[in-house]
Amino acid sequence: MKMDSLPSPLQSGEMTRIETTPNAVGSGAGSKPAPVATVRNICKRFPGVVANDDISLDFNAGEIHVLLGENGAGKSTLIGILAGMQQPDSGDILIDGVRVRLGSPRESLDHGIGTVFQHVLLVPSLTVIENLMLGGSWWQKLARSAALARFRELSDLLGVKLDPDALVGKLSLGEQQQVEIMRALWRGEKILILDEPTSMLTPQGVRDLGDVMRRLRAKGVALILITHKLAEAYELGDRISVLRLGRVVGAILPDERQQMTEQQVTDRVIAMMFGATMPTDAADAELLLGRAEGRRARRLVDRSGAPRLRATQLSTAAERGACPLHDVSFDLWPGEVLGIAGIDGNGQKHLAETLAGQRKAASGTIMLDGHDITAAGVPARRRAGIRYVTDERLGEGTVGTFSVATNLLLKEIGNEPFWRRGMTDWTRIHDHAREKIEHHDIRTPSEKTPIGKLSGGNIQKVLLARELANDAGVVIFNKPTYGLDLQNTRLAHERIVESARHGLGTIVISTDLDELLEVSDRIGVMYQGRLVGIVENGPEVELEIGKLMTGQTLAAGTGS
Repeated sequence: MKMDSLPSPLQSGEMTRIETTPNAVGSGAGSKPAPVATVRNICKRFPGVVANDDISLDFNAGEIHVLLGENGAGKSTLIGILAGMQQPDSGDILIDGVRVRLGSPRESLDHGIGTVFQHVLLVPSLTVIENLMLGGSWWQKLARSAALARFRELSDLLGVKLDPDALVGKLSLGEQQQVEIMRALWRGEKILILDEPTSMLTPQGVRDLGDVMRRLRAKGVALILITHKLAEAYELGDRISVLRLGRVVGAILPDERQQMTEQQVTDRVIAMMFGATMPTDAADAELLLGRAEGRRARRLVDRSGAPRLRATQLSTAAERGACPLHDVSFDLWPGEVLGIAGIDGNGQKHLAETLAGQRKAASGTIMLDGHDITAAGVPARRRAGIRYVTDERLGEGTVGTFSVATNLLLKEIGNEPFWRRGMTDWTRIHDHAREKIEHHDIRTPSEKTPIGKLSGGNIQKVLLARELANDAGVVIFNKPTYGLDLQNTRLAHERIVESARHGLGTIVISTDLDELLEVSDRIGVMYQGRLVGIVENGPEVELEIGKLMTGQTLAAGTGS
């Protein structure tokens, strides 16, 4: 049966077996078993945007299929379609050769598709084990003992250590991502989609996840990996497909991939992603490879005057499932970028929230330009010049159903000149948004588009436009490039460095050591809630930082 002779789109639950095309883009030649999943001629349009434009791909059992492409290339939309979150305008989805309609996430799960999204979709008020038990059959009694047995099995498989009774809302973002992976594997899915799964993991965590993926591949699971780092694509991928502007622009097939060096894969993918004629410098290639060897030249920071920000013996209250602060002290000078490294879950989130005013300090003091702001809340700290760019872009940083224009003023609602005498001046708000959209190159159909419809890179641009205002004095970034592509990562780094040149005091919290080495003047390390050392950035500093991250040593100059 030819694709153009298929019946109209099926209603939910209907299935039809049709013939798949073995030599379509993304599939190898020859007589092979039918792919476990196939998308054929998938199209999806949003107002002003064609997100998926005639996409056809095969996903085979026992194979890791990597999808690459810049933010806005259409990867997230395709994932949403496979996960049952969105329905295509046209085209077909086949599972084991049977055409299906994935009308909801439940139907996607029923067909064996497990998805780990880039943005956490857990219920923060429930425990880890309660989140994992969600979605079971309503007529069956919840079996906690069986769930705990499955939890221990997956914990051993993934090599993670989590308290099953910890509240998810108290976990770090990296730990929440571990729960997401467990949730996706909970029902023994035959298709596992991983959207930027290594963005929040340590190097050892990345290696452990790679081992897990290989074991799942050996068991016949079809894995779909979305990443922006070519080193991961080369190391883990059996097949690599590249999307650009909503279309599949090329692929590297398994037999071909096995014969190629890392550099050959890099050159081919860059040509497909950006066009063969686009010049690419060494720094671009290093970013794509997930390495930052082309680091910026170090600047001399003037520390002769008073620090812009001084934290002294900060501690926070202990909470189940979260690592509190213990006597954290440091100084931050105007024009300095202070990086904060450490394995995720060692108190970094408490530090960011305490500095931003979202969490009260149990003890210690915070001084800003010589003034004690320890007791000040978020509004008072914003007026004093402190800004916070959270790692949770959707939910904490922005409201997904609100427009881009509203999110750009989310922390100024009710204030003049956009609100006067209780009245909202929408003309002024939309004019302000259009100016920010143009200045920061925010890719959106309009200022009225719900921000949840944008790609991760463009949501981050909105946050940067909102927080890096002229009256900012100190900005705290928590994982500023999490899930971003090459161009948006480079843009974020440039904004951080440029803001520091203009005197902004900047704190960058990241689990990506290469990122910290790229932008920081000094790097502090968090371990078990303590700032165990601060070192000057420079050649061969990685070994010292690595020892601090694992608690092997303390560095001189802690708190300076």
